[in-house]
Amino acid sequence: MAASSSQASPVLRVHRSLRHLAAFVLAVLLALHPLVSQRVVSAGTAPLPRSEPTTGSVGAVGGAVIPLQQQPFYAELMRLAQRWADAPLGQVEGESPRATLLNFYVVMAKVQAEIALVEAEASQTNQLVWTRPQSLRIDDINTLFAEAVETLDASSIPESIRSDVAQEGAIQLKQVLDYVFATAVEPIVIPDGEGMKAINAQRSKPSGSWTLPGTSITLSQEIEGKPDNLNYLFSAETVAQIGALYGEIQNRTFPAQPFSTPDLYADYSYTPGHLVPHRWYLNLSPWLRRLLEFPLDGQSAFQIVFTLITLLIYGAVMVRLITLLLKTYRYWRPQGQGSEIKPLPWHQDNLAWSRTLITLPMLPLSRLAEWFIDEYLNFTGLPLVIAKYFFYVCYFLAASAFLFFLLEALGRSLAESVVRLGGTNSDLQLKRVSNLIMPVSRMLGSLAVFVLLYRLMILIGLPPATVLAFSAVPGLAIGLGASKLLGNLFAGLAIQTDRPVRVGEFCRIGSNLGFVSRMGLRSLELQTLDSRVTIPNSVVDEETILNFSYRNPDPRQPLLQSFEIRMPIDLGFSPDKLDDLLGYARAKLASDPDLASPLVSVELADDDTIYLICFARVHQGAWQGYLAIRERVVMGLKELIDQVNKCHVLIGVSYDTSHDQLLLIPRLLAEVVESDPLLKFRSGRLVKISDFSYDFLLHYVSSYPGYSDFKDAAAAVNRRLLAVFDVHGIDIPFPTAVEIQRSSDLTG
Repeated sequence: MAASSSQASPVLRVHRSLRHLAAFVLAVLLALHPLVSQRVVSAGTAPLPRSEPTTGSVGAVGGAVIPLQQQPFYAELMRLAQRWADAPLGQVEGESPRATLLNFYVVMAKVQAEIALVEAEASQTNQLVWTRPQSLRIDDINTLFAEAVETLDASSIPESIRSDVAQEGAIQLKQVLDYVFATAVEPIVIPDGEGMKAINAQRSKPSGSWTLPGTSITLSQEIEGKPDNLNYLFSAETVAQIGALYGEIQNRTFPAQPFSTPDLYADYSYTPGHLVPHRWYLNLSPWLRRLLEFPLDGQSAFQIVFTLITLLIYGAVMVRLITLLLKTYRYWRPQGQGSEIKPLPWHQDNLAWSRTLITLPMLPLSRLAEWFIDEYLNFTGLPLVIAKYFFYVCYFLAASAFLFFLLEALGRSLAESVVRLGGTNSDLQLKRVSNLIMPVSRMLGSLAVFVLLYRLMILIGLPPATVLAFSAVPGLAIGLGASKLLGNLFAGLAIQTDRPVRVGEFCRIGSNLGFVSRMGLRSLELQTLDSRVTIPNSVVDEETILNFSYRNPDPRQPLLQSFEIRMPIDLGFSPDKLDDLLGYARAKLASDPDLASPLVSVELADDDTIYLICFARVHQGAWQGYLAIRERVVMGLKELIDQVNKCHVLIGVSYDTSHDQLLLIPRLLAEVVESDPLLKFRSGRLVKISDFSYDFLLHYVSSYPGYSDFKDAAAAVNRRLLAVFDVHGIDIPFPTAVEIQRSSDLTG
C-alpha cells in the first residue's frame, strides 16, 4: 500500500498539474475573448431571475451581501419585468425615483436579452444581411433602448455628442447599478411618490432630488430648461460622472444577480454596429472575431484599423478638393479661337459655380465619414468625442464655404440675367450690375457663415453666453475703432443710390484722374494712368467729382468718355490762318471713327493766349486706348498747324520788278497752285513793302488726306513758283521769308 501510495502520488501531481494548465489556458482564451457572455438562447422572453447567490458572500464594504431577491424593491422589479414583457413599449421615466430607476434597470436587462436572442437566431443561419423580421425586431430593440436613454438628463453634454454620450452612459450606468445591487450590504429603499414627500418633510429645504444610498447616482425632477417637468431623471451631474464610475468597477468581480448584464458594455463597444453587430460580422469564425476584437485602449483592433483607413481616405479626398479650390483663384481664360473667346467678366459666374461644385462634395463626405466611424464601426469613448468634434468642424467649415460660394454664384448669374434681359452683352454693363448685386450677395454669404459658425460653437459645447460674448466683440470694435468703417459703408450706400459715378466711367475725384474699375461698400477703385488708387467711400462722398463720361439712356450703346484737348496757338496766327485751322480740324475730327460728336473752337485766355479747343467723346474704357486716341489727335492737330503755316507763304520780289510784273504775280501764283488738283488758290496779295522787297502773301488750301503727301505738294508748289518767276524775269532778293533757292542754285 505504501509502494502503491508512493507510485500514485506522482500521478496525482501530474493530474493536478494538467488541471492547472487547463485552467490557465481557459483563462487566456477568456482574456482574448472578453465579449464571451452568458446569453439566453432557448426562450424568446426576458431572462428570469438567476439562481440566488450564496447568502454568506461578502460585499465590497466588508459585510454580508444582501441578494437582490431580498431587497425591498425586488417584488416591484419582477412586476415591472412582467409588464415590459407584455407591453414592450412605454415610458421609462416616472414620477418617482423608484419608477424611473426600476424601469430603467428592467428595460436595460430586457435590451440585452433581446440582443442575445437575435444573435442566437443569427448563429443558426449564414446570411450577409438581416431578414425583414429580424430588422423589425432590431428596430424594436433600438426603440426600447432609446426609451431607456431618455431617463438620462444629458442637457449639459454638447449637442454634437449628446446622443452618443447618453447611449454609452445608459449602458455603463446599467453595469454600475449591477455592481451596486450585487454588493449591497444594507437594504436599499427606493422611495416612491409618497416616500419623497416623507423625505422632503424631514428636510430643511424640500428638493426634487434623491441620491441612491452609498453612491453618487442622483435622480432629480429639477431639469434645466424644463421648469414644468414632473418625472425623475438621472441628473446631469450623474450623467457627467458615469464614465468615471464605470471605470472604477469595470475590472471588479461581483456575484451574479438576476437582471444583471455583465458584458453589455463590452458587447457594445468592441463590435461594429450599434446595439446589434452587423449580420456579416456575426458570421465570422470565433477565432477571427477574437482577433478583430483585441482591445486597444477601449476600442477593438478592427475599429481602430478601419477608422485610420477612413481618416486617410477622407483626408486625401479633402486635400484634393481644397487643391482644386485654390487653383480656381488663379487667373484663367477659356480656350478658343476668335469670337468664341468671351470676355472674362462673363465667365465669373462659371468660376463661382465651379467653386460651389468643388465645395459641395465636402458636405456629404464629412457626414459619411462621421457616420461610418460612429454608427458603422461604433467608435466609443473619448476617441469618438474627438472624431465627432473634428468632423463637425470640417462639416460646418465646408458648409460655410459652400453657402458663401453658392450665394456669390447666384449673384453673378443674376447679374448676367439682368444684363441679358436688358438686351445687351456689354462687359461694362455687367460690371455695373455686378457692383450692385455682388455686395448684397456677399453680405448674405457672410451672414450665413456667421450663423453657421455660431451654430458650430453651440454644438461643440460653448455656452450660449460665451458665444454671445464673442458676438459682442464686433459691436465693441465698431464702437471703439470701426466708426470709419461704418462711415465708408453708409457713404457707399449713398454713392450706390445717387450714382455720381459708375464702373467704367472716366472721372476726376480730388486730384485723381482715371477710370472707375470697382465700386464696393467700403471703397472705390480708380485706375489712374500710373497706378490703381483705392479711395474710401467717405472721401469720395466729400470730394468734388468731375465725371467725363456721357450716359446714354440706351444701355446697349457703348460707354462714351469725354475727350478734350487745349492746344496753345502762336499769337501771330492771322484770322485767315485761324479760319483754315478750324476748318482742317473740324474735318479731321469728323472723319475719325473713334470720335463721336466732335467740337472744335478757339478761346482767348486772360493772358491773351489763343487756345485751340477740341472736344469729343471716345468709346474707350481703359487708359491704353484712351491715350492712343489722344496721342493721334494731338499729333494730327500739330500737323494741321504746320500745314496752315505752309499754306500761307510770304514771297518777296525785288524792287526791280516792273509794274506789269507786279500785276502779273497774283495770276502766276494762282496758276502755280491750281496746277495741282488737290490744292485750291485762295489769294495772292501784295501785303507789304519791306526793306528789301515787295511782299506777296500766297494763300491756298489743301485737300490732301495725309500730312506727308501735303508736304510733297507744298514743295512742288515752291519749285513751280521759282520756275515761273525765272521765266518771267521776276527776281527774289535776299533775304526772303520763303526758304527756297534760285533755280540757278537748284541746277547747280
